[in-house]
Amino acid sequence: MTNGRYARRRGLVAKHAAPEPRLLSGRGLVVLAAVAGVVGACVLGSALAVAGGDGPSHAAPQQTSAAESADSRPGSIEALPVPLFEVAEVEPASDGCASDAAAVAAQTHDVAAMVAAFGGGEQLRAAAAAGAECLPLDDPGWSWVVVNKQRAVSPVDYAPAVILPAETPSLVGGGLRADAAAALDALVGAAADAGAGDVALQSGYRSYATQVSTFGGQVGSLGREGAEAISARPGHSEHQLGLAADVVACANGGCGTIYEIEGTAQGDWIVENAWRHGWIVRYESGRTETTGYDPEPWHLRYIGVELAEAYREGGFHTLEEFFGLPAAPDYLD
Repeated sequence: MTNGRYARRRGLVAKHAAPEPRLLSGRGLVVLAAVAGVVGACVLGSALAVAGGDGPSHAAPQQTSAAESADSRPGSIEALPVPLFEVAEVEPASDGCASDAAAVAAQTHDVAAMVAAFGGGEQLRAAAAAGAECLPLDDPGWSWVVVNKQRAVSPVDYAPAVILPAETPSLVGGGLRADAAAALDALVGAAADAGAGDVALQSGYRSYATQVSTFGGQVGSLGREGAEAISARPGHSEHQLGLAADVVACANGGCGTIYEIEGTAQGDWIVENAWRHGWIVRYESGRTETTGYDPEPWHLRYIGVELAEAYREGGFHTLEEFFGLPAAPDYLD
């Protein structure tokens, strides 16, 4: 991203600001079955010795044509049998958690190392869906953590370290986790380079205390049922993870509201390309029965490039489907 574009984005003025003030394996066993080659004793004929032959070679002999058969070549050596080794196919570890690489990655929440330990994003997804112990779906330290109406943030007062994106305007000062902030910068830069236009961060991290305040305001305006259709109860918001970004489209020095991004060049580009930078549109149209929320084309969720690619290629539309979790249209109480 050029400095000129960065300066232009930093100068964007929000027309609307959201109330978010917080800144901030089975390990395969290779079986080698040695088949003893029966090597016949062969004596070189005197004619071959006179011709200066080097004697028998340990390399596999070259094949000869019928015209050059042993019968027509006195003193020739028939093909020596070569010992054969039958190698069993080595399959990936059935439990990637047992590898040393996975153990090290788990200690530091190193997503790239864990993906590598399992052999790719799709393999990690499948293992997590199967309940692999080293791939917990409730640990907020992992970018693939799942939070919904039936899965609260744990601990409830979890507060990650967040920073402002370096090159994406943050209209109300909301930050993101460092990995998500860098990924949002990459997405916004790519959208501009593709000619889709400018994008800004409307709202990022929200603390538990902020959620208490904002959710209470929604209930006061819309009633509890109405509030829960568009807003999470405190402790059930992805924004508390520092991995969720509400984005808006901007042009001519100003930005629209979150409700206006759908159908814009920026919104369309995001739908098609966000996954390339590790993001998914978390609440899609037609998925309310699974997620419990009305469509939110502005709400992006960072899960990492490898998993976002698996999400896209697998044709998934919710994290619940992606990890084989139950639908969560309502709270449990």
